[in-house]
Amino acid sequence: MTITCIEDLKELYKKRVPRMFYDYAESGSWTESTFRDNEAAFSRIKLRQKILVDMEGRNLSTKMIGEDVAMPVALAPTGLTGMQYPDGEIHAARAAETFGVPFCLSTMSVCSIEDVAQNTTRPFWFQLYVMKDRDYISRLIQRAKTAGCSALVLTLDLQIMGQRHKDIKNGLSTPPKPTLTNLINIATKPRWAIGMLGTKRRNFGNIVGHVKGLDNMTNLAQWTVSQFDPTLDWDDVQWIKDQWGGKLVLKGIMDADDAELAVKSGADALIVSNHGGRQLDGAAASLDVLPEIVDRVGDDIEVWMDGGIRSGQDVIKATALGAKGTMIGRAFLYGLGAMGAEGVTRCLEVISNELDLTMAFCGLKDINLVDESIIWRPKGP
Repeated sequence: MTITCIEDLKELYKKRVPRMFYDYAESGSWTESTFRDNEAAFSRIKLRQKILVDMEGRNLSTKMIGEDVAMPVALAPTGLTGMQYPDGEIHAARAAETFGVPFCLSTMSVCSIEDVAQNTTRPFWFQLYVMKDRDYISRLIQRAKTAGCSALVLTLDLQIMGQRHKDIKNGLSTPPKPTLTNLINIATKPRWAIGMLGTKRRNFGNIVGHVKGLDNMTNLAQWTVSQFDPTLDWDDVQWIKDQWGGKLVLKGIMDADDAELAVKSGADALIVSNHGGRQLDGAAASLDVLPEIVDRVGDDIEVWMDGGIRSGQDVIKATALGAKGTMIGRAFLYGLGAMGAEGVTRCLEVISNELDLTMAFCGLKDINLVDESIIWRPKGP
């Protein structure tokens, strides 16, 4: 199959990954209206085409929190990545390293911090969920420091978990429960099944073995549900910042007032994100909120965004609206589930090529010069 766009990877991904893990990625909470609108928001933004300008020597490279990146894109933290493809986090991290973009490992990953560190040479980022067990969190932060992670991405919008109907109906678990439905579905995904038989990494590597009493899936599921902390507040952010002592990124900002508090916290960047439409259904699309937050705090902190990015055109639209960086989650998962590390690389190539060509068509040849002037808006009455 010739891969020309992210949608091609998605089609192949759907054929090769068990339904419960496809649904885990390709879904949102409740009616999934925000999940759908994240992607639709980009189609509402139109670009201004320019002609007869010098398009030679184009540059997509820039910086995110001081780190050189091949383009303003990072691989977002995604849970259960190692169930989309065997040892998935390792494959994705390697692909990102080779391409020259950051990789962010989720707390809820299958491969552990140590697994990824041992299989890469470039520092990666670590995403933190805050649990009630602060001793565990303190040790988790120390593990990220020991592994050489160059930034901590603190997710703030999962104090409680949004209801995702598909996960409930599928009985989502890792590894999958040996029900008749699951066994029949897995039998139609032989590449995935054979790969999973070849790895021992089939559980939450950052949790199992690091929390007393967690030695089986039943206990782990109960612990996870009970451990997300609904009391998390800005004092906790300061405690985590002190524990970490390095670059801190706050993920899940959807309100300009909260963005101001993020600046006051001393964070290095914030991510405009509604968790991919997986938390508050009916929330605004991340792209629609981005300009307001950039206007409020864009001079004081790096503002990034995620949610709905499926192309290089989406990246340039977010950049034009003020984002200094973007994160892709589902797009790279499509590539990973379809083709492993090769698929993640192909995803990044597709986005880079689309970003490069679109920038040229808009009359610019340096991503660092992209601004709102490339956005076309109809004149009002």
